[in-house]
Amino acid sequence: MKTIGLIAALALASLPALPAASRDKAPAPAIDRTRVLAEEMLLAGPGLCGRGSATADEAIAAGYVASLFRDFGLRRAPGMDSYLQTAPLTRRAIAGPPTLTIDGKPVTGATLLVTGGGTTGGKAVIVSRPDGDVPSADVIVYSGPANDLMTFARKLRGKGIKLVLAAESDASRKFLGMIGGKPSLPTTIEGTPSRRPPMTVAAIPADTLAGIAAGADVSIDVPISTSRATTTNAIGYLPGTDPKAGVILLSAHLDHLGVRPDGTVMPGANDDASGTVAVIELARAFAARGPQKRGILFVAYGSEEIGGLGSTWFGEHPPVPLTDLVANIEFEMIGAQDPKLPKGSLMMTGSERSNLFDMMKSQGALIAADPYPEQSFFERSDNYSLALKGIVAHTFSGWAVVPTYHQPTDTVENLDIDYMTSAIRSLVAPIRLLASGGFKPEWKPNGRPKS
Repeated sequence: MKTIGLIAALALASLPALPAASRDKAPAPAIDRTRVLAEEMLLAGPGLCGRGSATADEAIAAGYVASLFRDFGLRRAPGMDSYLQTAPLTRRAIAGPPTLTIDGKPVTGATLLVTGGGTTGGKAVIVSRPDGDVPSADVIVYSGPANDLMTFARKLRGKGIKLVLAAESDASRKFLGMIGGKPSLPTTIEGTPSRRPPMTVAAIPADTLAGIAAGADVSIDVPISTSRATTTNAIGYLPGTDPKAGVILLSAHLDHLGVRPDGTVMPGANDDASGTVAVIELARAFAARGPQKRGILFVAYGSEEIGGLGSTWFGEHPPVPLTDLVANIEFEMIGAQDPKLPKGSLMMTGSERSNLFDMMKSQGALIAADPYPEQSFFERSDNYSLALKGIVAHTFSGWAVVPTYHQPTDTVENLDIDYMTSAIRSLVAPIRLLASGGFKPEWKPNGRPKS
């Protein structure tokens, strides 16, 4: 049945757009709670098995979204012969147990959390605090608070660290569960290196960690295998009336964690079926309104969860020149309200970086500044790859640290559909102003990210 569904979805998405004359001439539809709930139930329902990155389930979800774009009357994006954009990937998997050695002696009990595979190591440096300067080292033995391990590991990226060892803990086990119950290996666009630095993070028994002396020779070997995969973006286009006015990009990622090795389905209702529903509903509303001065691209990316690969491919193969994109709004996890935000509001990551926040808020958008600047959420979603290219790009989110994040409890039943519907509805007027050409998004001084 799944193969038949995939073929049907892809075939429908390849059909031509409905002619403008066949569209309903009634006023633009309101953002409707019933439709929001129905789309959530389909995307996060049992039939799509958590929409695993670069899987058949992801492709079916993309085909569904693309078919909606077509039915709304959106066009294929310029130069595309389909509403779907696919990218070839190289997937890596662990081919056997890791081999950890300390001063030449094999050590058992290593649990990989993050790895690029292969053999790596060097002299150990002991670090007991996560908030100090990053030492110059090949191997760091982290003995600080367990709950700070992964925040500390993110701090080490790009610093030349090859291996981080920490004590196995409830925090390390929770992290492993949040990423699907298996180590995170880089999947890459075929023919390109990983964007992730080749750093391995592993948890080992606490007594083993305590026995590692500063300067000890530590190495780990992780055998890997490779296979090919495909990720799929769904793209719909509403052409503008003025080709020189530019294009707006409204986007979300449609993939999630799929099925764990133990068979547990990770539904991903909030992450990020909710954002995908926002793109769908805004596409429905603006397609019914008809062309604005600026064009609007509606995009649902694949493979965000394994490194933002769908958005990266889109940025490298854009259907319109990137210089034509005047703004990108990414929707990520908008199905639950963060208690730190004003009632009913979404947070806008990097709100201080551009003039887009003030304009949208003045036009009735239910948005607020990011209350978690220390978490660097601006850099951790699909908006960032476009922001690095100079496009004013931000993510709107509801509760970035929601307790259901990357858990099997991320289900439709745990969403606040009324909040989600109201938030999407509040964005129609400011996006309409943006689409009318009446506002020019710009970075504030030092707001544009450089690396």
